[in-house]
Amino acid sequence: MDRETAPAPPETSAQAAWSDAASREAIQLIADGVTRVAGFGIAAISVVRGDPGYLEVMAVAGSETAREELKGRHTPIEQLTQELEKADDWGLLRFVPHERLEPGLGETWGWVPDVDPIDDSPDAWHPMDLLIAPLYDDTGRMRGTLAMDLPVDGRRPGEAQRAVLDAYAEQARQAVIVALERQALADQVRMGEAARRIVRKATAQLSLERIVADSREAMIEGFRAAGMWLQTFDDVGGRGAIYSADGSVIELTPELVSIAETAARRAWEIQEASVVAPYVPFGDWLTPEQGEMILAYLASIGIESILFTPLGAGPQCLGNLVLTRAFGAPEWSAAEATMALDIGHDLGRAILNARTFEREHKLVEELQELDAYKSQLIATVAHELKNPLTSVMGHLEMLESSPDLNGTTLSSLHVMDRGARRMVRVIDDLLLLSKVGDPENRIIAAPVDLHRVVDDVIDLTMVAAQQKRLELKVDVPDQAVLALGDAEEIDRVCANLVSNAVKYTPADGSVSVSVEMAGSEHPDQVVLTVSDAGIGISQSDLERLGTEFFRSSNPAAVAQPGTGLGLAIVRRIVERHHGRLEISSELGKGSTFRVFLPAA
Repeated sequence: MDRETAPAPPETSAQAAWSDAASREAIQLIADGVTRVAGFGIAAISVVRGDPGYLEVMAVAGSETAREELKGRHTPIEQLTQELEKADDWGLLRFVPHERLEPGLGETWGWVPDVDPIDDSPDAWHPMDLLIAPLYDDTGRMRGTLAMDLPVDGRRPGEAQRAVLDAYAEQARQAVIVALERQALADQVRMGEAARRIVRKATAQLSLERIVADSREAMIEGFRAAGMWLQTFDDVGGRGAIYSADGSVIELTPELVSIAETAARRAWEIQEASVVAPYVPFGDWLTPEQGEMILAYLASIGIESILFTPLGAGPQCLGNLVLTRAFGAPEWSAAEATMALDIGHDLGRAILNARTFEREHKLVEELQELDAYKSQLIATVAHELKNPLTSVMGHLEMLESSPDLNGTTLSSLHVMDRGARRMVRVIDDLLLLSKVGDPENRIIAAPVDLHRVVDDVIDLTMVAAQQKRLELKVDVPDQAVLALGDAEEIDRVCANLVSNAVKYTPADGSVSVSVEMAGSEHPDQVVLTVSDAGIGISQSDLERLGTEFFRSSNPAAVAQPGTGLGLAIVRRIVERHHGRLEISSELGKGSTFRVFLPAA
């Protein structure tokens, strides 16, 4: 019989958690058959569980007292193996007579029937006799046992009775193997589903709190855990945060946190998930004192065992995952530890992504604050410059109208006036750039007729184009083409693009302006296109085009007056209208600017 003295967990959780109900029922029926047909008062069937292996009694027949004391009991396989070395070989059965037991060993076993031998004959059954059938699979691995006790006739079994017991042993062997295989398959399906749910949902989250929340249900159901918590380490390898699946506070002492951190880093190095439980020897990463400290803490919160899994990505350990089980729950299996380690890789990548997102989000916020400060500074400086500059221009006009000034002085005043007016244009551009770059200054969108916008811009630039003998080609449909946005800003986009085309196109050249719907691929957009046959833009300059104050490195472009803000203003206006700007150009052959805007 299986008689190890370790206390048995409650039957309900231990029995119902392994294999399926049909397999458990089949094993119980075999045990019942031994008591009804084979002539024994007690029969028990155990299966091999855990790593290192032990035998757990799963079915007991013939005695309620024996059932209560034996069911769920654990016996190390090593202990059984030692007893089998003393046994007589009876085919599938092994028999160890009581006289071969060491003195006093019988009293250490868990349950011994309270009976006396019927007489003093050699074949009389003694309560300390052991009759057991080890159940092996086809590879020779022990998968369980069938044990018998209390023969009805009080005698050790003869040849005929052994033959019947051999038949039941073979049935028990097949039933146990099928049950364990079905359990392994069910565990794989259950944990595979947990892993799939975590990969699909939790790893898509970009915050640690959401990762824990979204993985909680899958982990607890998939691993039949009572709870879970997740500890992370900060980016420089120090102490991080502990997240509970249910949002409760995890009260760990600094010493326990330190032990967990050290263990996680070591476990990630060797790629191993570990079980901490009273029935498992402590690993190399725990001293006996540390192990007892952990078990005492777990017991204080109603937890018997944990599955401790490192989390990481690549060579970096990012934290650990702890799954808990209460007293009486099934023990952790090697398959569960393997699957937990795989999930540790998935969650590690999710944590790394979340941290990267948090860093990038923080960086974006800092850049936005810096950009807002820059815009505010530009606006403030521009306002402060414009007021005194207005006064300067007013006095210049007064001096220019004075009859007392000679030609040289008037010439100087004209130069000063042109410089002042150029400064006004720069200040106006700075103010507009600040306005269109301010996220608080939102657009009040309305339909804008691009046909009318183009006509107004052409009228304003016609004089400059005629001075250079440029041909202005306008292609707009007869029906209205409506964009959705701010009319003044869209007008400024068109004006900047057309004036630039006129400015950078040599004399006797041509400039084309067209308006159209974007086409079937983008039916919700309209397109404004401005093309010229001018000096063109080099590929290196195209990469920086639209940056504030950037001027082309082309000497022909530098020779033209400009602030370097025109295209920056165009780009910002287009972006705040949720459009896009496409630029194609070839040095010496001209450029084409296409502005896509939402259609009204």
